[in-house]
Amino acid sequence: MSTIRLRDVLTVLEDMYPGDSAQSWDQVGLVTGDPDQPVRRVHAAVDPTLEVIEEARDAGADLLITHHPLLLRGVHSVATTSAKGASVTSLVVSDIALYVAHTNADVAEPGVNTALAQACGLTATEPLSLEEGTAMGRVGYLAEEVTLADFAERLAGALPPAPGGIRVSGPPDGRVRRVALLGGAGDGLLDAARAAGADVYVTADLRHHPALESREEARAATGTPFLVDAGHWASESLWLEDMLTRLHNSLADAGADVVGWETHVSTICTDPWTFTVGAQTAQGDPQ
Repeated sequence: MSTIRLRDVLTVLEDMYPGDSAQSWDQVGLVTGDPDQPVRRVHAAVDPTLEVIEEARDAGADLLITHHPLLLRGVHSVATTSAKGASVTSLVVSDIALYVAHTNADVAEPGVNTALAQACGLTATEPLSLEEGTAMGRVGYLAEEVTLADFAERLAGALPPAPGGIRVSGPPDGRVRRVALLGGAGDGLLDAARAAGADVYVTADLRHHPALESREEARAATGTPFLVDAGHWASESLWLEDMLTRLHNSLADAGADVVGWETHVSTICTDPWTFTVGAQTAQGDPQ
């Protein structure tokens, strides 16, 4: 048995989430780290925030795997006077490698949307849409029809709690059987959800005008799809545990010495909101 090197881990991650399956605008792969450095402790999170990096450092992590990129857009300085610079410096000084699996993890099977589909109660799905030749989102059927309120409550129970909770557009007694979904920001696929005949579309970051226009277009027939905004962080957090398990198993199957190998999913909620005030119930009463 030999020491597990970062390059060994990268080989497995690239097989699980091929870089060439990411969207053309995305920035995925290794951000910091030496491919020859040993890896025994792996931390996973949705966002590479300063707090998450500190958590990984305190846990003695050699590798931090995140869903969202740290350097999605060009930067011209990594001085610690900016949050990006402080993040890069902290990673380098702490000898923590950072690896990003973003849209390539969204489209993977299993991946981000697979985990969200399971949380929604779907066991079999098909792609919701194709973008750049790659399947985006999922759509499938629940085992049985439920009310929109019951569906939202069950989903809330399967997701990690976040300050914003879950926003729902549609009558509580609306009927739901066919579900479309896309983890993270998804108002770009509102039309695809309607075209797929979905009763409800689960996604996040739904903006006022696209969501309102979608509901206006649903005025005919059954008024579907209803909308569920499950929150960006919450909807994209569920795949991390399975990713770490598969990474461990793949390394073991390849003959790596995984005795003492440790993994941890961050407990930090990186939803940017802290609390809500004056939320209104479905009946119109303040909570």
